Amino acid sequence: MQPIVGNIIMTSKNFSQVSVLALCGSLGVNSSTRRALEVALEGAREAGAQTTIVDLHDYELPFAGLKVAPERYPDVARLSAQVRAAHGVLWGTPEYHGSYSGVLKNALDLMGFDEFQGKMIGLVGVAGGSIGAVNALSHLRTVGRQLHAWVLPQQASIGRAHEAFDENGKLKDGEMEVRLKEVGGSVARFARLHSVADDDFVKLWERAAENPGGDG
Repeated sequence: MQPIVGNIIMTSKNFSQVSVLALCGSLGVNSSTRRALEVALEGAREAGAQTTIVDLHDYELPFAGLKVAPERYPDVARLSAQVRAAHGVLWGTPEYHGSYSGVLKNALDLMGFDEFQGKMIGLVGVAGGSIGAVNALSHLRTVGRQLHAWVLPQQASIGRAHEAFDENGKLKDGEMEVRLKEVGGSVARFARLHSVADDDFVKLWERAAENPGGDG
């Protein structure tokens, strides 16, 4: 049976491939944040999406608010273009002092509605303490709403992150692996539905007859 969204039947023809980008809010090369995002992106790929991970240590970005010539920091435009091209985005962060990382905060502050408005966002966090990154993800959820993005209710928070992965970088907790994959997969699936529904709505609107009602 074909899935239905509203009055739109979702067929394999209009189920176009989407892209999901993960924005890593840690500067560590082999950080727990990056490893967690890799698992989440695996879930996005299993849902049929193309995936990319952005390591912010590869980008030279100024502090948001500084008035600098754009040609001095071309990575700002590069990051913006990559995010704008994605249908869905994962935000990943370690929790620092009860909130998300400064490097992720700065990257988000350098962007805005053009990059995130109407986009599907999934949240992934890691923390050294046992309760996980719940505060950091709560703060990111607020940021997503301010940017008019669709922040999915699913999120993944890993506590005691220094013990969460084995020597090969694989998660020890199978249930957490499932949860991370579900976050990535949900971003991909809802981004696809959102994208297709928008396209079909425009087509239906263009084919609609003029309003036969009166002037009142």
